Amino acid sequence: MSLKEVLIDELRDMYSAENQLVTALPKLAKGANDATLAKLFEDHLEETRGQVLRLKSIFQTLDEKPTGEHCGGMEGVIEEGSDALEKGTEDASFDAGLIGAALRTEHYEIAGYQACIAMAKTVNMTDIVELLTQNLNEELAAAEKITAASRTILKQAASEPEQDTEPKTGKEKYSEKKSKEDETKAAAGIRKHG
Repeated sequence: MSLKEVLIDELRDMYSAENQLVTALPKLAKGANDATLAKLFEDHLEETRGQVLRLKSIFQTLDEKPTGEHCGGMEGVIEEGSDALEKGTEDASFDAGLIGAALRTEHYEIAGYQACIAMAKTVNMTDIVELLTQNLNEELAAAEKITAASRTILKQAASEPEQDTEPKTGKEKYSEKKSKEDETKAAAGIRKHG
């Protein structure tokens, strides 16, 4: 497989990721309690739509179709955001959970674009590098804006009283079980190096 073919697969992955976000961001905006956070999600939705169009333009330049890869990584990150939304409380701690999910999403995209840019530079696709860099810069700016908004929200969350925990849902119990399995599997490798 050539580097160009790997790049095309990576671009398809990013195209899938951005399309998934076009669907997820309105839910985050609607679920956020903090007006600034909701507005950030709404604004980034518009940027994300533009990113999808840039990616389509790249595929036209390459004479390739944009579909063909489903981004399972983004699906997982979005699932974490959905889990945060399901908690559905009206306090700052709820928004803090959305911030965590949003930052994971942004950093996932940042890593994807950085990889695509490095590959495109290596195969001298400067026109594609320029479009990818525009997307990357928007993702970096979105992460910075979310981080800035988080300062106030996290301070509010820190001042909220702890609440009695509700019984765990089936999904939470499953997640806890998987977490313990992950720890058990990793323990041997950690002991070897510890």
